[in-house]
Amino acid sequence: MRSTLRGVRLILLGVRGSTPAPGADFVRYGGHTSCVAVVPDGSDTPSLVLDAGTGLRDLTPRLGGQPYRGSILVSHLHWDHVQGLPFFIAGDRPDAQVDLYVPAQNGRTGRDLLAAAMAPPNFPITPEGLQGSWTFTALDSGYHVIEGFRIRATEVRHKGGRTFGYRISDDTGSMAYVPDHVISGGIDNEVRDLIHDVDVLLHDAQFVESERRLADAYAHSTVDDAVNLARECGVRHLVLFHHGPARTDEALDAIASSFTKGTITAAAQGDVIDVRRG
Repeated sequence: MRSTLRGVRLILLGVRGSTPAPGADFVRYGGHTSCVAVVPDGSDTPSLVLDAGTGLRDLTPRLGGQPYRGSILVSHLHWDHVQGLPFFIAGDRPDAQVDLYVPAQNGRTGRDLLAAAMAPPNFPITPEGLQGSWTFTALDSGYHVIEGFRIRATEVRHKGGRTFGYRISDDTGSMAYVPDHVISGGIDNEVRDLIHDVDVLLHDAQFVESERRLADAYAHSTVDDAVNLARECGVRHLVLFHHGPARTDEALDAIASSFTKGTITAAAQGDVIDVRRG
């Protein structure tokens, strides 16, 4: 039964980083890559999606046969954050209406930035091949209003193209989404401000401390990095996100069990998280 308390809900559709993780060892936490559906207060239907990894496929059955009409905010254009787009059936139909936002860079249009990966010879169709009404916007950092939410887009440190973290808020609460972020080289004040005092933070935790060399090489955070940052910034609920594709259910259980349940949790595909102030 749905809670009667007011607030935004997050549906975790994909929680992996880098590449999908199929197989028996990845059933409970899921194998799809980054995708989070945001359901506004007072609604049962998502109108905003954060990233378009392979988890985007799982939004279609949740819409009960209806087309998707809403927006998609992409944190950056690496494969694991956009591969779900051409396989999103609810968005690839004549009656769909989708506004896609990607971080602005190099003076290119949103369409052309997406087409760097989604066009021949890398893929059979271009962005124009998606059915329905689609817009492709190159988004600047700063403050925006999208689907009725107050959105703050802030550049975060990551390797291989401009990357945004997002803060999404309304009158009932706030959340921040920072799926790819290297902390070890230092944290900008703007990033601290982005996540300060949020009710829920989904943050990159792809590696553990014994994998520090790889974390730094690929510009990601460790679990300890994410936990320390969240504590410093007064985050109420940290959700460890963007799990490494080799991190099994058993390994994630061990990580999750080392923290106080409800304050720090490990993201699992299919989880529904209430975002409420305080």
